[in-house]
Amino acid sequence: MTDVPWAGPYNSINCASGFHIREGRWLRNSRDIIKNYIKFWTDGIGDAHSYSCWLPWAIKEYCEVTDEYDFGISLLPWMEKDFLWWKENRLDDCGLFWSDDDRDAMEFSISGPGYRPTLNSYMYGNAMAIAFFCKSAGENEKERKYLKEAETIKVNIQNYLWQRDFFYAVPSERKNDPSFSFNNINVDADHHVKEEIGFIPWYFGLPDNSYDGGFRFLLDKNYFWGEKGITTAERNHPRYRYHADHECLWNGPSWPFATTQTLIAVSNVLHNRKQAFIREEDYILLFRQYAGQHYREDKSGKKIPWIDENLDPDTGDWISRTILKKSGWPSVKGGRERGKDYNHSMFCDLIITGLLGIRCKNGQLITIPKLLPSWDYFMVDNFPFGDRLYRISFDRTGKQYGDGAGISLKEL
Repeated sequence: MTDVPWAGPYNSINCASGFHIREGRWLRNSRDIIKNYIKFWTDGIGDAHSYSCWLPWAIKEYCEVTDEYDFGISLLPWMEKDFLWWKENRLDDCGLFWSDDDRDAMEFSISGPGYRPTLNSYMYGNAMAIAFFCKSAGENEKERKYLKEAETIKVNIQNYLWQRDFFYAVPSERKNDPSFSFNNINVDADHHVKEEIGFIPWYFGLPDNSYDGGFRFLLDKNYFWGEKGITTAERNHPRYRYHADHECLWNGPSWPFATTQTLIAVSNVLHNRKQAFIREEDYILLFRQYAGQHYREDKSGKKIPWIDENLDPDTGDWISRTILKKSGWPSVKGGRERGKDYNHSMFCDLIITGLLGIRCKNGQLITIPKLLPSWDYFMVDNFPFGDRLYRISFDRTGKQYGDGAGISLKEL
């Protein structure tokens, strides 16, 4: 794996750590792999603050599947310390967290630095996760403290970042800018833009139901829809895909990182809410499109499995790879084929929790396959949950597996 100079210890980057944990929790040996991975960040070996991320929330997601709540409780001191670090270094006087688009792992965006739906949503999720573990530990006073922290973040996101029809980033050049005031927001047109990060709040179940109308822009060709992928910025903005001398732009190209966040947000809405702005078949369409991104053509024209950094939403070209290849794979940029090593997205979890509806609720395994395509059958075998293995199957006619028609859940 080629070194990149912006990585931390062992060539690690923390921004997608939440994906690694959520995806890896379904491994049957996740206690050997994912627990050690979590410790890599919480023991201080890895740099958990170089980019914004949602580690406490991801740890909660890990514990829900593995039933290792004691492990999560043991990390409460670190989670509280982590939360305090972000407050001391990123919380502004206005009550929202300030972040640079680059430190959100989104190098060059249209909105730029400021009060973004990214870090603010992550911090809401982290506060909710800490409150959850405090409750599990019987720390009732601390539970109330972090629920209040989460509620404050939520209110401020909805009051300040929601503007008429969408969650926007509100640009500010620096933290605690004395000239900035939410009472007199005047965002210039060059930076006032709908960006895909506006869907992130739903990843954490943050917004009230009245905000779900934001999803009506997702499949609109004038906003985020692309033939080959969802765009990271609305198409009709004058600075859509503006030129910058860099291979990693978030001003329009499709990113598997962002698409993963959006797919989780969509599946959460479809599984947990009643609304009329996004449908089950839309998730299937989006996921098929996303699955289609996981290839590239070799010199002979053969399609080979592949996942890279950013994708042209109209042609399917891996933009970063093309630019770096034309530049001769410069070592200062990570050398040859760095993009293949960027484990910055998910796939299996999007099937398990999204498509098949396999989820944890109150410590119980449930499955509601409401987002299924028109399949006649499917099976997930030797499926881990807690200390047990399960077989989950769906058989429309009852003839494929002999377990009867409909959904079947069996402990093995």
